[in-house]
Amino acid sequence: MTKRLAPDHCLGVIIDVQEFFLLQVEKRLRSKLKVNISNFARLLRYFEVPTVVTLERPIEQKGRLPAVIGNTLGGIAATFGKNFFDLTKEKKIRDHLGSLKKKQVIVAGCETDVCVLQSCLGLLNLGYEVFVVEELLFSSAQNVASAIARMKSEGAVVLTYKSLYYELIEAVEGCRHSEKMLEVYGPFPDELPDVATF
Repeated sequence: MTKRLAPDHCLGVIIDVQEFFLLQVEKRLRSKLKVNISNFARLLRYFEVPTVVTLERPIEQKGRLPAVIGNTLGGIAATFGKNFFDLTKEKKIRDHLGSLKKKQVIVAGCETDVCVLQSCLGLLNLGYEVFVVEELLFSSAQNVASAIARMKSEGAVVLTYKSLYYELIEAVEGCRHSEKMLEVYGPFPDELPDVATF
């Protein structure tokens, strides 16, 4: 059966987007990641997709979610500290995810080959359909191809931000200005880009 995203079945997860990790990537990429993840947050907020933000401990050393992303999420996000690479090993996070009663998880964050990989494996093990947005992942490692391949082989769907953008729109009624979309979510933010910045 083909898995298709639908806003009312989704929750978002932003894993460990903290200054400590962002500083490990090239400055130009760091800036683009902040913009792209902020746009991702705007997209989730428009569709009222509840979002979980994780912060690796110790938070005082690794930092918080950049303000540009946190402010964009507004009230749709719940933030949790974590001690494990796999966010599902944290009972508070696991319980919160369960309380949302959603079965599709859209994932962004870092590190692709550690916390993202382990969290995706954990989410899949709990029965979630996992969708990983490739342009919204990053790592201090140069080569993360094997981590992405493993996520795919275990059942995660890897997609682009553009695919995510249009699939969420199509799930409602196929057009950003459709009556159904206006009725359910209000006017679509036209200035929200449909592709990630490269």
